[in-house]
Amino acid sequence: MININKTHGHGLSLTVKIFIGLVCGLIFGITLSYFGPSYLRDEIIINGVLKLAGGLFVRSIKMLVVPLVFISLVCGSCAIGDVKKLGRIGVKIMIYYTVTTALAVALALVIGVMINPGAGLDLSKLVKKEASFSEARPVIDTLLDIIPENPAGAMARGEMLQVIFFALLAGLAMALVGSNARTAADLFNQLNEIMMKMVSLVMLFAPYGVFALISKTFATAGIDAVIPIFKFVAGTIFAMLLHVLIIYGGMIRFIARLSFTKFIKKTVSVIEVAFSTSSSNATLPFTIDAAVNKIGISKSTAAFTLPLGATVNMDGTAIMQGVAAIFIAQVYMIDLGLSAYLKIILTAALASVGTAGVPGVGMITLSMVLQSVGLPLEGIALIIGVDRILDMFRTTVNVLGDIACTLVVAGSENEFDETVFNSPDGIVTESE
Repeated sequence: MININKTHGHGLSLTVKIFIGLVCGLIFGITLSYFGPSYLRDEIIINGVLKLAGGLFVRSIKMLVVPLVFISLVCGSCAIGDVKKLGRIGVKIMIYYTVTTALAVALALVIGVMINPGAGLDLSKLVKKEASFSEARPVIDTLLDIIPENPAGAMARGEMLQVIFFALLAGLAMALVGSNARTAADLFNQLNEIMMKMVSLVMLFAPYGVFALISKTFATAGIDAVIPIFKFVAGTIFAMLLHVLIIYGGMIRFIARLSFTKFIKKTVSVIEVAFSTSSSNATLPFTIDAAVNKIGISKSTAAFTLPLGATVNMDGTAIMQGVAAIFIAQVYMIDLGLSAYLKIILTAALASVGTAGVPGVGMITLSMVLQSVGLPLEGIALIIGVDRILDMFRTTVNVLGDIACTLVVAGSENEFDETVFNSPDGIVTESE
């Protein structure tokens, strides 16, 4: 796995550089906003240098969206094709993962509409409105649009739901073909590595792109943009907390019929690792250890469902994307209707499959969600600087979702030992 956050020698990590770019852009933009209109300020700096640098970064992200999503989802769904080996457990866990992710983004949209994080900030003058979803569009038509009449045309137009559907179908077909498709599967895995490297190269420019985009935003909007960004962060964290309490709490209490408080106590060590590393993959050894030795899930079940969840179950990420879509739509004064909300839910839920655990890809998948409903990708600049804070929370939600879904499925298949769950905390086998 490529880690673009690593440092060489005593250099700064990419996350730190992006944060520095955000702060410097914030200061520079607010300073520019206090100067009156002038040729140097408006034409040379704002609509010249800053527009060029920010535009290059946004176009680079747009360039990667379709190929990255298509290739990564083909690889992800090809691996998921192995669930047929485990029969009912495989089917059940995929249902729970998909449903909880859809519920997560739906909850995020509700919270976003309630708190209006983008209210008070108008950036509509900075971009052309490419789409508006205020008109009511039949849900049936939205569902029919998922299947592309021409996959190549869908990729060219950036129709993300259609690209996702075709990629999932292609990957599943490759898995069902089996060994005869090994060459194709290897090719897509190699292409996936190439795309990850391209993401890492583009993200090296992120600190400068963020500086330019944030500077331009605050030079135009002034200090008024600070409160909406704070509301976005607070609203996203609140939605994640509600999801854990309502969805996971409800699953544990009413489906598994266990104590949710005890469940949280058993997973404290996992929460700490997930929060500090911001990586579901890095947390995986601790997740499996806690699931087996503290909660009582059978080792065979945990060894299958939890690594799968680390790849396809991204509830925290889906919540961030849902609130971000509302936030960006509001700051650019674009109305979203029922069909747009449905598209966001479907896109975010389906995009979870095969999402790579590489720093920076979260912004690419967010751009895919925004693109699916015609929202301007320039809005990512308002989010990328605070994304590291949200990443810690959403990784924690992602991991808790993996364990909660696994526990419910294990209980329904007699792959769960309740005596271990009810015993005092104590790790039988310590994870390295």
